[in-house]
Amino acid sequence: MSSVGSGAGGSGVRGFRRRLHGAYLLYTLALAGFIGAMAAAERFGLGRNLIGLTMLLGTVVLYAAIGLRCRTSDAAEYYVAGRRVPAFYNGMATSADWMSAASFIGLAGTLYLSGYNGLAFVIGWTGGFCLVALLIAPYLRKFGEYTIPDFLGARYGGTLPRLVGIVAAVVVSFVYVVAQIYGVGLIVARFTGFGFEIGIFVGLGGVLVCSFLGGMRAVTWTQVAQCIILVVAYLAPVAWLSLKVSGNPVPQVAMGQVLQAVSEREAQLVADPGEREVMAAYAQRAAVAGAKLLDVPAAMAEDRAAAQRRVERLTEAAAPLAEVQAARRTLAALPRTEDEARRLYGEEQASAEAWSQPLGGMPPHAQAFAANPRGAPASRPGEEHSRRNFLALVFCLMLGTAGLPHILTRFYTTPSVREARRSVGWTLLFICALYLTAPALALLVKHEVFNGLVGTPFDSLPSWIASWSKVDPSLVQVSDVNGDGILQLGELHIGADLVTLAAPEIAGLPYVISAMVAVGGLAAALSTADGLLLTISNALSHDLYYRVIDPKRPSSRRVAVSKVLLLVVALAAAYVASMRIADILFLVAAAFSLAASSFFPALVLGVFWKRANRWGCVGGMLTGLVVTSYYMATTQPWLRGLFGVTQPLEDCLWLGIAPIAAGVFGVPAAFVVMLLLSLATPRPDGASERLVDRIRDPRPGG
Repeated sequence: MSSVGSGAGGSGVRGFRRRLHGAYLLYTLALAGFIGAMAAAERFGLGRNLIGLTMLLGTVVLYAAIGLRCRTSDAAEYYVAGRRVPAFYNGMATSADWMSAASFIGLAGTLYLSGYNGLAFVIGWTGGFCLVALLIAPYLRKFGEYTIPDFLGARYGGTLPRLVGIVAAVVVSFVYVVAQIYGVGLIVARFTGFGFEIGIFVGLGGVLVCSFLGGMRAVTWTQVAQCIILVVAYLAPVAWLSLKVSGNPVPQVAMGQVLQAVSEREAQLVADPGEREVMAAYAQRAAVAGAKLLDVPAAMAEDRAAAQRRVERLTEAAAPLAEVQAARRTLAALPRTEDEARRLYGEEQASAEAWSQPLGGMPPHAQAFAANPRGAPASRPGEEHSRRNFLALVFCLMLGTAGLPHILTRFYTTPSVREARRSVGWTLLFICALYLTAPALALLVKHEVFNGLVGTPFDSLPSWIASWSKVDPSLVQVSDVNGDGILQLGELHIGADLVTLAAPEIAGLPYVISAMVAVGGLAAALSTADGLLLTISNALSHDLYYRVIDPKRPSSRRVAVSKVLLLVVALAAAYVASMRIADILFLVAAAFSLAASSFFPALVLGVFWKRANRWGCVGGMLTGLVVTSYYMATTQPWLRGLFGVTQPLEDCLWLGIAPIAAGVFGVPAAFVVMLLLSLATPRPDGASERLVDRIRDPRPGG
C-alpha cells in the first residue's frame, strides 16, 4: 500500500491513479485468497472461534497497517486528504462511510420485520444522494476549506453560526457513532468469544489506529479497502442463499418466486392451531399487565410477595444454587417506585399485545403499509397511520442524507468540482449494489425461518440461537408459550440487528461465510465510525480551538489537539454504546432527523438565497435541533425514562408520527424560523453575497 500513502509524486495524476488501481487489485486478490484459505482450514477442522478471530483480527490489522502507512501531521492531508482523491475512489470511500452498521446490519432486519414498510430506508437513503449531488456537494467543493462549520462561518459571518454548527455536528455525529460502536461490539463479541463490552473496545482499537494517526488521508484509503470487503461480504452470501432456496444465484431475480412462497407460508401460519394458542396466551398476558395498571401499588406488592415466596421455596427445597440466585436477581430487579412499575407494566402490555397478533406481530411481507386498505373499515386508520409514518421517514432520511457532516466533508477531498459530482455517481453505484440486495436477503431469511426453523422441537433448536442470545438477549428470544414443545413463529422473537449477521447460520451455510459476513459488518461499522469520529474531533479542534479560541497556533498543534479529542470522544461513545440504549437503526435514523433539521435548511438557503443571514441561520438551526430533540425525548422509550416523562405516549405523539421520524417537525420549523428571522433582520454583508456568487458561478474557476 505504499503507493496509496505516498501521494501523486513525480509521475503525475495518471501515474498516481495507475498505482492506486494496482494496489487495490492486489488487495482484492489477496482478500479472495485469504477467504479461500480460511474455507479450506474449516474443512480440515479449524475451530469456529479461531476462524472468526482470525478473520476479524486479520482485517483489523490490515486497516491498522494502512493507517500507519498514511500517518500525517500536515493539516491539508489530515483534514481533506490533500484534495487529490479521484472520483472513483472517493465514491468508494464515501459509500463505505455511508454504508454503516445500520445499512449492513440493520436494513435487512428491518425489512424482515416490517416488510414493505422497511423500503422507506432504501428510498430515503438512496434518494438523499440525489439532493447531495444537485444541491450541496459541488458548491461545498467550490467553497473549499475543511469542514461544514467552516462554510457556515464564512457564509453567514461571525463566530455564532460556526459555534452552532459545531454543536450540531457533534450531536449528530455522536449519536451516529454510538450506533456504529454498538455494532462493532455485537460482531466482535459473537465471533471471537469476547464479552460485549470488551468487544467494543477491541474493535475501537481498529478505528483509532486509522483516524488517530492519519486523519482523512488514512481514513480515505482504509475506507476504499473496507468498501471492497463489505460489498463482497454482503453480495456473495446472498447469492449463495438465493441459489440454495430458489436455484437462481441472482437474488433480485429470484425475489418474485421467494415472495410467493413466503406469502403462501404466511397464510398457513395464520391458520395454524399452535400459532393461535400462542396468540391467545399473549393476549392473556396483555390482559394481566393491563389489570396491573389499574392498581399499580397492589400489583407491586403482589409481585414482590410472589417473588419472595419463590426464593424461600427454592431455598427450603435446597434447589441448585443457580436457580436460587436467578430467583434472587428477579426479586432484586422488581420496580421500587410506582412510576417505574407503571412504565414496566405498560411495556409488558404493549409487547404482549404486539406478540398476540398473527405472524408474531409482523405484517404480511407483501402488504403495503401496516393494514389492508381494501380490508374492513376498522383497519383503514391503521393503514393511514402507517402511510403517514412511511412518508415522514422517507422525508427525514432524504434531507438527513443531504445534511450529514461526515458525508459532506468527503466532497472537500476531490481535486475539482467536476470530480465531486462524478464521485456522487460512483457512490450511488456501490450503495445500490447493497440496497437492491437487502430486500432479497430479508425475504430469503424469512423463507428459511418459516420453513426450516418454525416447527422445530425445542430440544433440537440450532446452536446459533443460544450463541446470539448470550451476546445480547434482545437479539433472539424463544419461549414455549403454549407448552407443546414445538417452536411456533409467535414464540420466536428476532431483533433487526440479528438477521444479516446470522443469515448464513440460519441457512446452514459454512461457518466461514458467517465469519465473512461479520468481517463485512465490521468494515461497515468501522468505516463509518472513522469518518464520524474525525468529524467530531475536527469540529472541536479546527472550528472551535483554531478558528475561535486560538487562531495563532500552527497547524501541527491543531492536528495534535484533534488527535487527543478524537481519543476522548471515542472512549465516551464506547461507554454510551455499552449501555445498549436502543437498536442500531433507531440511533442512525435519529442522527438523520437531527442532521436534516439542523444542517439542511442552513446549507440549502445559504447556497440559493442571498438574503439568508446570520440570525436566520442561528435561529433556524437551534429551532430545528430543539424541536427534533424534544420530540424524541418525549416519545422514545429509553429517553422517556431518562428524562422522567410520565405522560402517556399517545398524548405525546404528534399526528401519530414515530420518534424515528422526528425531523419531519424540526425541518419545517427550522425553515420557517430561518426565513422569518432573515427577513426581519439586516441583509448579510457584501462578503457573504460575493461568496454565494462565487460558489454558484458555473465556470470551473468561478
